[in-house]
Amino acid sequence: MLRYSSTLSIVISLVLCTMVGGAAAQTEHDSDSALDVSQAAIGRTLDEHVLLDTNGQPFQVSALRGKPVLVSLIYTSCNHVCPLITRNLARTVAIAQEALGEDAFSVITVGFDWAVDKPDRMRMYAAERGIDDRNWHFLSGDADSIDALSKNLGFQFYPSAGGFGHLSQVTIVDAKGAIYRQVYGQDFEPPMLVEPLKELVFDTPNQAGFVEHWVDKFKLFCTVYDPNIGRYAFDYSILMAIFTGVLSLGAVAFFIAHEWRRAR
Repeated sequence: MLRYSSTLSIVISLVLCTMVGGAAAQTEHDSDSALDVSQAAIGRTLDEHVLLDTNGQPFQVSALRGKPVLVSLIYTSCNHVCPLITRNLARTVAIAQEALGEDAFSVITVGFDWAVDKPDRMRMYAAERGIDDRNWHFLSGDADSIDALSKNLGFQFYPSAGGFGHLSQVTIVDAKGAIYRQVYGQDFEPPMLVEPLKELVFDTPNQAGFVEHWVDKFKLFCTVYDPNIGRYAFDYSILMAIFTGVLSLGAVAFFIAHEWRRAR
């Protein structure tokens, strides 16, 4: 696995966030340290974080365990980078749901500006972007809960003159609650997020059942992204290549066995 998904897009994202905050001179230093902290979180298990949903009711992040989760941290008063992050995430989520199943994973968007990003603001933020998905949760919290979650995720943000400087980051968490991958940039390509999701969704253990296990293995290798249509599709040519290979091996085995019998 590459250490960073796309270094150029990460740096550009941090430049934009920092320039909005008015601290462009520190961009290179901030990007290096933010990336190190972010990458160090991979493999870490999420703690029992309790936030608030858009109705102001407690929401346990751990309640989503059992399937992968995408986590994005934004602040609602951002006028540039955060809306781009959410818009591109929504586009990619739609592609992933079509390829993997509508209920194959969950999404969380958390407002990290705890003094402003209250439940009603998060509800408005979702509505303004036309997001109405039962598997997508817009959450908020107090200073302590936001600080704990951001540290757990390896996400750094800091106040500056015009808002906040922060990394454009979407965290992929596996079904057991462990951080699996970090995806960077506000305009990432769909495979950067869907491919690791696909690995998690189709990684069916053997004990789940022989047929289900191998069906999901075929889906893992044969579901591929077509950039011409911007969607994932099942590539039957891969399945046919596997089938042809198996037939060829069978034919070779039959020939060897036949010659061995004749020689005897």
